[in-house]
Amino acid sequence: MDKCAIRDAATMIVLRDRASDPRVLMGQRGARAAFMPSKFVFPGGAVDAADSDVPFGRPLARPCADRLAEDSRCPAAGLAAAAIRELWEETGQQIGRPGAWPDAPPGWRGFAATGHLPDAAPLHFVFRAVTPPGRPRRFDARFFLAEAEALTTNPDDFSRAEDELSGLRWVRLAEARALDLPFITEVVLAEVAAGLDRPGKPAHVPFFRNDDERHLITQLGGNSPLDRV
Repeated sequence: MDKCAIRDAATMIVLRDRASDPRVLMGQRGARAAFMPSKFVFPGGAVDAADSDVPFGRPLARPCADRLAEDSRCPAAGLAAAAIRELWEETGQQIGRPGAWPDAPPGWRGFAATGHLPDAAPLHFVFRAVTPPGRPRRFDARFFLAEAEALTTNPDDFSRAEDELSGLRWVRLAEARALDLPFITEVVLAEVAAGLDRPGKPAHVPFFRNDDERHLITQLGGNSPLDRV
């Protein structure tokens, strides 16, 4: 596979205690990781081929699905499924609904073994960004926000997590930007902080395009570029 090709990806932001002490779930990538080594990030990764065909306990809300479909060839359901799967793999945290899934594909079997189907209904599509040119790997990442109340697991138990992220913890929004973060994670954190008093689906979704010749932010759910460049 061409490592310079842009891969579809999904990232999950889990927000805890929005009204009282807002925190987000983050972990640190390994120092030898090919992509963003040593950086603190949200759980996420590339969409797998099987993600578009997984059954949901509840589907993604229509406004989010419509915005995910804008300027995209990757199915909205596959993006939502990838975000849920990556959250499960990297943190051991689960967003699901009770249900039997006897024929789960590889990558989903541990999730299915808990007696749950992925639940896309709590996910809100809040940001999209393409990795800038010149990086060893490039992703077209869609960021989803979910409240910790949607978790079917103990939010403080990371014992089922794989080892891709270390130091998993709930980070206060007010303190998160002091960590060693990728630039785009800083931008997304600012968007999350700005939306704390507006729970639910955002009116528009920023799209950080990172075109070859310019870095332009447009709006999904709207038709005009933003003034931020």
